[in-house]
Order: sequence, then C-alpha cells, then structure tokens
Amino acid sequence: MEAKDGTTSELKVFISNRASVCGECHENLGTKAWITLAGDKGALCLACGDLDQLEFLPSGDAALTRRAKKHSTLSAVVLQWSRSRKRYERQGLLVEAAGLEQAEAECLGDAEVRERKRERTAVRRAEVDQQFVERFAARVRELYPGCPKGRERQIAEHACAKYSGRVGRSASAKSFEPMAVRFAVQAHVRHRETNYDGLLARGSDRQSARGRVAAAIAEVMEAWESAN
Repeated sequence: MEAKDGTTSELKVFISNRASVCGECHENLGTKAWITLAGDKGALCLACGDLDQLEFLPSGDAALTRRAKKHSTLSAVVLQWSRSRKRYERQGLLVEAAGLEQAEAECLGDAEVRERKRERTAVRRAEVDQQFVERFAARVRELYPGCPKGRERQIAEHACAKYSGRVGRSASAKSFEPMAVRFAVQAHVRHRETNYDGLLARGSDRQSARGRVAAAIAEVMEAWESAN
C-alpha cells in the first residue's frame, strides 16, 4: 500500500484498549480485541477485515520477522497503545503461515523448526472443537466433492476456531446449513485460489478487491460443486 509521500505503508491491526464492536458483523468484540480500521465502518474484527487467516509473529527476532514478511504476500503490523509512553508500540506482525514456515526454515535448524511447528499446532488444536471440525469438514466434502483432498479439513479448522467470530461458530453453521458452509468455502477460495491477498497488499480496498476476484471464485466454486 502506498502512502501519500510515495513510501510503502503497512496494513495495521490494533489491539484495542477499550470495548469494541465490529462495524460489519456487529459482533461485540470486548476489550483487547484485535481490530483493523475501515473508514466509515470504523473497527472491523479480523475475520471481517480478511486478515484472520494470518499467523501472529511476536516482535523480538528481527531476522525471522524480516524474512517472514518477505515471504508473505499479505502482512500487517500489530500495534498497541502505550499509556505510559503515549504512543502506539509495535507488538509483532501478522504473516502468512507459509511465509512464516519458510522464514523459520531459513533461520533455524531442523529440530527447532519441528519444535516451533509442534507448538503452533498445539495452539491451533486447543482452539477448535475437534468433533465439530470433523463434522464440518465432512459437510464440506459432501457439498463440494471436487474440493482438493485435505482442503475440507483446512476450511473447517479455520472457520470453526473458538472465540473467532468466524462463520463456523454461527448457529447456522452449527446445524451445517449449506449457505453457512458455502461462506466458509468461499472465504477459503478467496484467499487460496485468487490474487485477493495480493490486491489488499497493494492497497485495494476490500470491496473493489472482492469485485475483481468474484468471477474467479465463482468458477472454482462451480468446479468443486459439480465434480463427480
């Protein structure tokens, strides 16, 4: 994203110090919410801001941070207001999981890489209801038989993470209604099968970026639905 002075500015995520409500899904996010700002809509949760697929990398390891950002098409700096210093302070980066893994592989030995992966996997598993995820994944496979093998699990885990406000936690998703499952699959296709993240990274607003990838999403969805 290009700033007014011609330099490249970063997408920003703020850790709120006060109670927040998402301006799009209207979810009460409480205090300490991770939000992004979107003009007239104000604060958006990460799911509505299309940043919830990113992994958090805390500050502290400059080489790892630099490489993770280099290998991520989309990233965002995480900031929190310091009352004592009267300024926003950098807490870390949100980066793509693949970019983080590649950065770790460059920075660490194999044993350390495996340990980091185990730690992140343990955190992710703690955040999801495994039985619900399995049933959600089965429903994805039923409705979208052409979905590449293994993707149904990725879609389910991402959509159903606890406390995320994502579509998989909604009442309609808990009853496995087709439209709720479709929303989860669309979100996955948007980030994995199109250049949507690249458009956001280059400064496109969410609505225009979604319009530009709508046809590509529809094509993939149709192929996944109609496969034998």
